[in-house]
Amino acid sequence: MASNLWSQEQFSCSVCLELLKDPVTIPCGHSYCMGCIKNCWDQTDHTGVYSCPQCRETFTPRPVLRRNTMLAEVVEKLKKTGLNPPHAQSYAGPGDVPCDFCTGRKFKALKSCSTCLASYCETPVKPHYEGAAFKRHKLINAIGNLEQKICAEHQKVLEVFCRTDQTCICLLCTQDEHKSHDTVSAKKERTGKQIL
Repeated sequence: MASNLWSQEQFSCSVCLELLKDPVTIPCGHSYCMGCIKNCWDQTDHTGVYSCPQCRETFTPRPVLRRNTMLAEVVEKLKKTGLNPPHAQSYAGPGDVPCDFCTGRKFKALKSCSTCLASYCETPVKPHYEGAAFKRHKLINAIGNLEQKICAEHQKVLEVFCRTDQTCICLLCTQDEHKSHDTVSAKKERTGKQIL
């Protein structure tokens, strides 16, 4: 069935993030709920210049909005037959690591790449598993503020705590400037401090 190839995101308004209601397609080709784009343009009526909230293409005079009947029919059929979520996961919420690859509403990241310094949800992470170009990239469970958790010198994850210097370091640092220092895994040190 064709609906299995489509996701709700493809038929969502980028203003309200809901399924399109009374869809209209503006001259640049982007589609919105009639009410959403009217409200956006009503706020800039005094300037006489109207722009697409997505691509920022400007229009003068204000384009006449007409219901996109074909898109409206597709959305109605999809409502009846059901929609697949864009990924077998959810949107990123507070406290979640958002996917750096997603545009618009971000999905919850599953993995972070310490080589790319980016976090990925289900679909964008696939090349890391399948592509030869990503063979040497290191995937870890998704973490936020990735740049702050990578060693500036070795570009490796900071997974060791140096008790001597009271700082997080990478495994390569334990063989260099922290060689004779008192070190433990960062996880163990964090657990120990939480108990206190």
